[in-house]
Amino acid sequence: MKIYPIKFNPILKEKIWGGNKLGTLLGKNTTKDNVGESWEISDVNGNVSEVSNGAYKGSSLKQLIATYQADLLGANNFANFGFDFPLLIKFLDAKTDLSVQVHPDNKMAKKHHNSFGKTEMWYIMESDENADIVLGLKDKSINPEVLNHINADNVDAVFNREQVKKGDSFFIPAGKIHAIGAGVLAAEIQQTSDITYRVYDWDRVDDNGDKRELHTKLAEQATKQFDTNGKANYSIQPNTRTNLVNCEYFTTNILDITNLQAKSYDNLDSFVIFMCVEGKVAITIGAEHETLKMGETILIPAKTNAVVFNSTNAKLLEIYIDDTVAKNIQQAS
Repeated sequence: MKIYPIKFNPILKEKIWGGNKLGTLLGKNTTKDNVGESWEISDVNGNVSEVSNGAYKGSSLKQLIATYQADLLGANNFANFGFDFPLLIKFLDAKTDLSVQVHPDNKMAKKHHNSFGKTEMWYIMESDENADIVLGLKDKSINPEVLNHINADNVDAVFNREQVKKGDSFFIPAGKIHAIGAGVLAAEIQQTSDITYRVYDWDRVDDNGDKRELHTKLAEQATKQFDTNGKANYSIQPNTRTNLVNCEYFTTNILDITNLQAKSYDNLDSFVIFMCVEGKVAITIGAEHETLKMGETILIPAKTNAVVFNSTNAKLLEIYIDDTVAKNIQQAS
């Protein structure tokens, strides 16, 4: 397999809550004012990513997996997921609040949709003043049946909202009520699943005057209560790897790059994804070079031994799957 930093063509999604920051701030090829998501790496049916650079330009992610298997994914990942890519990587721009929603866990998703569930995380790249997010229910003793009776009069009493700022990171396990609020630009890492149970949509309507469908009965079954808000408590240090999330489905670290440095991946049995969330960095693998700027994403194959980074001001999210994921997912299935 040819080892180099692989880029993909972003898949842009227009949303009722979307804005223009994916174009104006992240350089995506759009001038529209309602683009809410950029799917950076996707294996979702009908939305499979296509390589945009290098030797595999024009090939789909599906074709790469079919051809290179464990060399691309890692032996454990290929044994566990086969020819399916296990993560979906996005940037999101919320001009207005997203719907309040919840995602099923693996067991529920398998039963109702023959799919994996959806555990995810957010890293806040930019936020307007006083921007916030919905995280869970205000009262942990509330019966999830209340989700069937949400309206404009009681919504603020039911859902917990927390203000956010640039650099905040939140872990959202399957079953947790959540919503990104207006004015937030975020990176999102999640299991490969597009299953969402919409609980409340702020009573808004689309261009045809129609409200979007709610899924409150399924949401009631999926909702779980959590003791913490999932916010990462971390202190970033220059030229170090700092952990944000380490769960059974993915590990995410943040790298602060301020000079020339090399990192070894020789002992990691997984592909690695880098999302640039600030600045710009030159990446070298052997004789292969690529530049990554804020709002861009690359994937490096599992067979990669080392990566050299060179920057004065870059922050990268480093994403991979820990070797223990196979055992954990088998137990949850």
